Amino acid sequence: MNTFELFQLKGKVALITGGGRGLGKQIAEALSDAGCSIAVCSRKRENCEETADELLKKGVQAKAYECDVTNEESVNQTVAAVVEDFGGIDILVNNSGTTWGEDVENMPLEAWEKVIKVNVTGTFLMSKAAGKHMIEQKSGKIINIASAAGIKAEPPEVLNTIGYSTSKAGVIHFTKDLARKWARHKIYVNAIAPGFFPTKMTKVVLERYGDRIKEQNPLQMIGNDDAIKGVALLLSTDASNYITGQVISVDGGSTL
Repeated sequence: MNTFELFQLKGKVALITGGGRGLGKQIAEALSDAGCSIAVCSRKRENCEETADELLKKGVQAKAYECDVTNEESVNQTVAAVVEDFGGIDILVNNSGTTWGEDVENMPLEAWEKVIKVNVTGTFLMSKAAGKHMIEQKSGKIINIASAAGIKAEPPEVLNTIGYSTSKAGVIHFTKDLARKWARHKIYVNAIAPGFFPTKMTKVVLERYGDRIKEQNPLQMIGNDDAIKGVALLLSTDASNYITGQVISVDGGSTL
């Protein structure tokens, strides 16, 4: 096979949670460039409609959905709707996430529970629902968006979000365990662990400590709009058919 053909996604369908902005939108753009049809969802549908509209204008089959990833009924309804509208789901990108900044000793229990519920439980529920379809078709690619924060502990003045960091560490092990469980179904499960990117979630941190973070990064970089696209495409295509249960850090070397 021509190497370039390994990276093509014509005829494939991807469901991307939190696909209306930031990394989710960038991944949607990358997969659509390879010929993939795109379904994007989030708790507020309007956040995804702009992404879907932009892709439609490029000639890509795309649609936005409202979905609360912490609600199993909502997740199941969304997955069923995507399967009905597109004919199937070949790729799932679990990108929806939230955070909460606070000293550990002062963090409200409800804040901790919210972060765990969105980042961990949401990843579980979406994987469970889409995975049932993938098991039936005996193929699938699942990409979980973890974080460098789930690998390396940051000083509190840079990242004071213990619930977020803990949740992303949980996503990393969930990825490995699920990959082992579903390998027999030819379902590949991998994770991407981004470092600091300019997103809504990191805006305040980068405004305060962006220069310091950049200086301490081995490549002296902050992620840009294209930095995650290549890895997401790799893990979505036949080019990664001998890769499962792995975590790829896209962080300029910050977790070294």
